[in-house]
Amino acid sequence: MTAMLEAAEVARRPRRPRSAPPAWLVVALACAGQFLVVLDVSVVNVALPSMRADLAMSESGLQWVVNAYSIAFAGFMLLGGRAGDLYGRKRMFLVGLGLFTAASLAGGLAQGDAQLLIARAVQGLGAAVLAPATLTIVTSAVPEGAARARAIATWTAVGAGGGAAGGFVGGLLVDTLSWRWVLLINVPVGALVLLGSLLWLTESRSGDGRRLDLPGALLVTGGLAVLAYGISQTEAEGWTAAATLLPLAAGLALVGSFLLVESRTAAPLMPLGLLRVRAVASANAAMFLSGSAMFSMWYFMTLYAQNVLGYSPLAAGAALIPTSLAIVLGSKLAPRFMRRLGARWVAVLGTTVAVAGFAWQSTMTADGAYVTAIMCPGILMMLGAGLAVTPLASLATSGAAPGEAGLVSGLVNTSRTMGGSLGLAVLSTLAAARTGGVASPEALTEGYALAFRVGTGVLLGGVVLMLAWLPRKISAN
Repeated sequence: MTAMLEAAEVARRPRRPRSAPPAWLVVALACAGQFLVVLDVSVVNVALPSMRADLAMSESGLQWVVNAYSIAFAGFMLLGGRAGDLYGRKRMFLVGLGLFTAASLAGGLAQGDAQLLIARAVQGLGAAVLAPATLTIVTSAVPEGAARARAIATWTAVGAGGGAAGGFVGGLLVDTLSWRWVLLINVPVGALVLLGSLLWLTESRSGDGRRLDLPGALLVTGGLAVLAYGISQTEAEGWTAAATLLPLAAGLALVGSFLLVESRTAAPLMPLGLLRVRAVASANAAMFLSGSAMFSMWYFMTLYAQNVLGYSPLAAGAALIPTSLAIVLGSKLAPRFMRRLGARWVAVLGTTVAVAGFAWQSTMTADGAYVTAIMCPGILMMLGAGLAVTPLASLATSGAAPGEAGLVSGLVNTSRTMGGSLGLAVLSTLAAARTGGVASPEALTEGYALAFRVGTGVLLGGVVLMLAWLPRKISAN
């Protein structure tokens, strides 16, 4: 009886409130989620030639292994950011990570190209829910100012580390096991991050009772997908054929319908008024242009290394490690430069460095040496990317209200990924048209070089846009 009374007394005692986890642990878990999202892109790039051979995929089908993921990622990211604001950042982090992990398992077990592409699209949906939550969790855990700039730089650097690890690990897995393991590797890593997040992340939200704008998300995702398909049709049908013009017109109509829905709905996915804020609009426009060139860099560098220079998947992954480490270095240097120069000038500096790398890469030859044909231009491209992304993300999120933090974080990632998916569709189509269906090393090199020349021009346009439009007075202090 005495034991029962003591047990009842213990049960009546109020539980001590759970102490908040340290900020570094929260940032580490959020960065681990971002690491997975970026890891998946670099891992898959290395495995593309092996996927094509095993599943008998066409060149355009190979492009959709990347675009199925990136379009779903871009199209649903605003929805993911808003869901985090309304229903909780931790909850959406877990939902996105769980969906991403399950789709990785399905993709790794796919027996046909259709199954693989569906799994990749679902992966992109999971990443769209996960990625905005990672940046919002970081910005919520660290106060605005120099500390937040360092935290965002860490988030960018760790994500870039996924590129460095993905290239090497992907090549190792393809060489020693099979291409399937570049997707299956996400399963144990995702499970570990899920467990840590369940134990240590705390919930936060800024819910206001509004509903999610699912029609808007479907319209913008469908519009991007149809536009990318129409662009890819130009290689075989030309720009004036009905098979090209109809999907292009349909894609533009869907995007126009999205803007119309957003202007009239009570709870828009993307409040158009947000784009009246100069920092938000200009930084996202710059992200779009930068992403349209830089996102496709990994795709063409991997194909150049394997299809032209004859590298194995492992050698191609190892060859891109210095390139991936360069973006980590650039991301870590950016906050220091931002304190001295301001965010605007660091973004311009980084993009200019990337322009030099793209211009150098466009001089590639079919018998290029590693140092001059891959390593040095790749380092310049990604060092510039690392320097540019952090100040642009800081500018875009600096003026966000707490209730809009997830939305703006999603918009930043959406702009970069949307630009990347459409940029890849355009550049890969131009490269394929230049080769004219010839698979010789010389012809392939001409196509890849054209893609980098066009990318150089796009980035130069980005520099002009940043100089003319980015705010002058916002800096990280």
